[in-house]
Amino acid sequence: MNMSRRILLTGLAGLAVAPTAAGAAPAPAPAVDDATVAEERFARMIAAAHAPDISCGRQAERYADAHWPDYVTAARAVLDARV
Repeated sequence: MNMSRRILLTGLAGLAVAPTAAGAAPAPAPAVDDATVAEERFARMIAAAHAPDISCGRQAERYADAHWPDYVTAARAVLDARV
């Protein structure tokens, strides 16, 4: 599976479990300190899929580096659902 397709599918999985901001209480800060390697990698992949300009790989990577802690909860939900 090529990288762009994998990022797209991961983004769709992240959308299914990502918290919505409309009408919701402020989300608790993600617990980044106890994130496993798998959770961090999956969170980075979800964040890259949600980058504003996904057509630019470097920009998606920079967005993922900056915003992956916001997606730890979504990554945990997806990984826990697989078990």
